[in-house]
Amino acid sequence: MDSINKNQPEQNHADLFGPQAVEKIRELTKEDSICFFCTNLKQGDPFSTRPMSVQKIDDQGNFWFFSAVDSTKNSEIARDQAVQMLFQGSKYSDFLSIYGKAEITKDRAKIDELWEPSVAVWFTEGKDDPRITVIKVTPTDGYYWDTKNGAAIAMIKRVAGAIVGKTYDDSIEGKVKV
Repeated sequence: MDSINKNQPEQNHADLFGPQAVEKIRELTKEDSICFFCTNLKQGDPFSTRPMSVQKIDDQGNFWFFSAVDSTKNSEIARDQAVQMLFQGSKYSDFLSIYGKAEITKDRAKIDELWEPSVAVWFTEGKDDPRITVIKVTPTDGYYWDTKNGAAIAMIKRVAGAIVGKTYDDSIEGKVKV
């Protein structure tokens, strides 16, 4: 039995590297910068996950987050820097999984750069709150799933394929390596 990819008349796989990977990561996280941030990834142990909001993705593809010095995630990162971030931009596309290495800093310049008033919900003393830290995640590996031409075209292709009994899938997927 052939896989759906072999029945696909269009190219639906593209690995992206360097600036192209960073561009795709930014594109897939632009609409919704909330991810499931997973720590404690040691094989065989239950991992920990929580929703986190990305403050910034820099030109090198690094992810930046705020976190409390006394948080569970900070203590887990102190033991094991391996993390995974899972993004879902929409119901049918914009999926992204990124593995990376996390490091925690109290760099005042970075806190000032990333600060937004909405963050005061978690850090009530503002950007000078003594509990505030910044997590930098440097991606090591990733994979994305997206549409090539947007949700509307993807839906039309799926309907047309169902009518004629052919695979007209507008999806694209591949590795992202920054």
